[in-house]
Amino acid sequence: MLKVKNLHASVGDKEILRGINLEVKAGEVHAIMGPNGSGKSTLASVLAGNEKFTVTAGEATFEGKNILEMSIEDRARMGLFLGFQYPVEIPGVSMANFMKMAVAEQRKFRGEEPLSTSEFLRLMREKSAVVELDAKLTSRSVTEGFSGGEKKKNEIFQMAMLDPKLAILDETDSGLDIDALRIVATGVTKLHTPQNATVVITHYQRLLDYIVPDFDHVLYKGRIIYTGDQSLALKLEKEGYDWLINDYKE
Repeated sequence: MLKVKNLHASVGDKEILRGINLEVKAGEVHAIMGPNGSGKSTLASVLAGNEKFTVTAGEATFEGKNILEMSIEDRARMGLFLGFQYPVEIPGVSMANFMKMAVAEQRKFRGEEPLSTSEFLRLMREKSAVVELDAKLTSRSVTEGFSGGEKKKNEIFQMAMLDPKLAILDETDSGLDIDALRIVATGVTKLHTPQNATVVITHYQRLLDYIVPDFDHVLYKGRIIYTGDQSLALKLEKEGYDWLINDYKE
């Protein structure tokens, strides 16, 4: 599904990604961990198409197509979803209208007929229940005035509505209390199928108690330096990164 080979990316003169290699297949869950400043969020942003970053080498394909040559919109239409660490507010645009437009664009890209009003409202009710999102929030402007937990629930609600083939979740657990973490993470798990894939970027093992990864990668200084299974996250929680970093040679 996703293949990344020797990916390098920079901001201005500063190189952040320094040779990322990663393959994600349908049905898999991958976790990416690492110290602050390692390039985790940069990797997510580059794959999503953030123009702030310049790709200087390497390649990234999604379902066999070179996404580095695609616009942000076309990557999203293909089924790539990015959940932000800090979801943005869009004053004046209701969640319902925002999602109606997004779902319509996606269906148009796939050659599908638009949903009727009743079909769309039924879909919204069904998907908001996945993350226990208060129905009143869907009539408000996009995340405006939402609490931290509501913003993250709203992100996963959007993910549920769009049903992406690949979801990249950038520190979805950031700022969540125990109950909100459980609801959000359980929602992600409910949406996972053998036909889609999830990449979870996190600092903490606690998220991976709910979203169990098939592979756990450690990213350091712009490279993936170690890959293991869920037990790796447990070890990192107890021992930190020093045992890996001290042995790492560039």
